[in-house]
Amino acid sequence: MTPTWFLLNSGPSEPAANMALDEALLEFAARIGVPVFRIYSWTEPAATFGYFQRYAEVSSWTNLRPLIRRPTGGGLVPHDADWTYSLIFPPGHPWHALKATESYRRVHEWICRALGRIGVTAELSSCDSKTKLGQCFAGAEKFDVVRNQAKIAGAAQRRNRFGLLIQGSVQGQEFAGARELWAGGMLRKAPSSEPVHWKILTTGITLELDQEITCRAEQLTLEKYSQASYNERR
Repeated sequence: MTPTWFLLNSGPSEPAANMALDEALLEFAARIGVPVFRIYSWTEPAATFGYFQRYAEVSSWTNLRPLIRRPTGGGLVPHDADWTYSLIFPPGHPWHALKATESYRRVHEWICRALGRIGVTAELSSCDSKTKLGQCFAGAEKFDVVRNQAKIAGAAQRRNRFGLLIQGSVQGQEFAGARELWAGGMLRKAPSSEPVHWKILTTGITLELDQEITCRAEQLTLEKYSQASYNERR
């Protein structure tokens, strides 16, 4: 039986709201019950940085503001012209059980296949060529997506009792007009060895659950991701 995955194309949101919705979807992953592939964009240029990074350090690396701490790890990521997505898997799903390196490899193989559909040749990095620690796109680590030896896609993860959250960015400035084609390629190229059935979310999974996720995301936006006490906590 072909597994079902949800597609949520949520469009542009404020930076804090983008991070809040990803965390809310993770918290509700078990009740949603199937993976969610979310595609989104930004109402203004911004940057996000890894949960464990120090604000004073990353704030000196970019002039982009607002500067928001992600719920996932990883390094500093600019969001001024990128394609942004997240993947949310419920506990018990095969992806949730994978080692971090394996889920990282799988999602980036998927991205390479989708880019190939729009004529963009890319591959996975076979080694670590990082030039600046803590800055996501300053050199590549193993299994990052590279094109002409430059990193064009990276991701960060968080696994907990709620499930698995992967947040990723494709730096597509040179082929920016192909965003929708890339998104279509992601749906047409299977995310793993088996095909999936895509169900497009428009008004939510159910009205009740949609309201709960929305309310939780709004709460996280106001009380967490828009607050200096969270973003500058370390």
